[in-house]
Amino acid sequence: MDYFNAPGRNHLFVPGPVNIPDQIIRAMNRNNEDYRSPAIPAMTKTLLEDVKKIFKTTTGTPFLIPTTGTGAWESALTNTLSPGDRIVSFLIGQFSLLWIDQQQRLKFNVDVVESEWGHGAKLDVLESKIASDTSHTIKAICIVHNETATGVTNDLAKVRQILDSYQHPALLIVDGVSSICALDFRMDEWGVDVAITGSQKALSLPTGIGIVVAGPRAIEASKHAKSLRVFFDWKDYLKFYQLGTYWPYTPSIHLLYGLRAALNLIFEEGLENVIARHSRLGKATRLAVEAWGLKNCTQKEEWYSDTVTAVLVPAYIDSTEIVRRAWKRYNLSLGLGLNKVAGKVFRIGHLGNLNELQLLGCLAGVEMILKDVGYPVKLGSGVAAASAYLQDTIPMIPSRI
Repeated sequence: MDYFNAPGRNHLFVPGPVNIPDQIIRAMNRNNEDYRSPAIPAMTKTLLEDVKKIFKTTTGTPFLIPTTGTGAWESALTNTLSPGDRIVSFLIGQFSLLWIDQQQRLKFNVDVVESEWGHGAKLDVLESKIASDTSHTIKAICIVHNETATGVTNDLAKVRQILDSYQHPALLIVDGVSSICALDFRMDEWGVDVAITGSQKALSLPTGIGIVVAGPRAIEASKHAKSLRVFFDWKDYLKFYQLGTYWPYTPSIHLLYGLRAALNLIFEEGLENVIARHSRLGKATRLAVEAWGLKNCTQKEEWYSDTVTAVLVPAYIDSTEIVRRAWKRYNLSLGLGLNKVAGKVFRIGHLGNLNELQLLGCLAGVEMILKDVGYPVKLGSGVAAASAYLQDTIPMIPSRI
C-alpha cells in the first residue's frame, strides 16, 4: 500500500533511482535460498563476466558489493591508496563535492580543482599539475564522469591523453554512477584503473549493489595500499573467487537475480543501441527546454549529459515549487536542485529502461507545471519540438522487425 496513493503509475523522472522494468521485478520475486548452494556461485560467475561487457573491459576484475554508490566510492579509494596520498579531484557539483568530502575524511591529501557549477572539469589545470609533478607525488586522479546535480559529462579520453602524454603513473579512478550503461564508457580504451556504478541508475534495479571494476594496475596497488578496510576489502573477494564460492559474506540474492535480468535486457537491446537511445532522449529533452525558452544549467554543448538535464528557471520562480507541484498534482517525480543550485534548477532524469513516449509524457507534465507556477510557456511547445526530433530518429524495435 502506498503511503500517498494516486491513480495510475508514478512518473519517475529523477536521475536515479529509476523505473524498474517488469522483467526485473518478476526476476526478484522469489524466496530466499542458500547462497552456498551450487546455484548462486554459478550465477555469480556469469554475472562477473557479463558486468565486464558493460564497462567495456576484458582485463578488469568486478566486485558486486552489497552497498550504494557511496560504498563503491570508498571501496575504490581504500583498496588503492594510503592515508596521506596526494590525489587530484574535480569539484563540479554536489556529487563530486560529496566524494571529495569522503576522500578528505579518509585522510588523503586532496588537491581540489573547482569549477563553476554547470561547467566541466578544468582539464587544463590537470595538465599543468601533471606536467609539474615530475616526482610523481600525485597517486590518483578522481573524476566524476557524469555529474548528476548539474547534468555535466566530462571527457575521460582527454584525461587519459594528458596522463599518457607525460607518462604519469597516477591511477585514474572514475565515478560512473550515472553514466555507465547509458553513456559511452570505455574502461580499457581510456585506461581507467577503477570504475564504479550503482544498481539504481542505468541498470534499472533497486538500490543495493555497488559495482566496482578494478583494472590490473589497481589490483596491484591494492596489495600495497595501507588504508583501513574490512567490508570493502577486495582481498577477501579475490580469495573467494579463487575458491569458486565468490562471496565473503551474504549477498543480496534477489538483487543478483535482478541484475541477471537487467543484463539480459541490455544485451537483448544491444549496448550500443542502449547508448544511442539515451542520446536521443537527452537531445529531445534539450530541444524541449529550448522551446520553452529556458536554459540548460550545463554551459557548453560539449558537456551536455544524455542521462540528466538540469533546467535553469527565472529568478522569480523557485524550482523547488516545480518539483513539489509535479508530485502533488501530476504524480510526476522530478529532481530537486541541490546545494548551490537549490531553488534555481529542476532536473529531468532520462536514463535506464525508458522509452521515448514515456519521456514525452514527462515533458507534457512539465509544461503544465510551468504554467501552474506562472511561467509563460506555450503548452505543447516542448512536446512538439521533442516529438519532431524523435519521429525522425526513433529506429524500429529490433525484436519486432
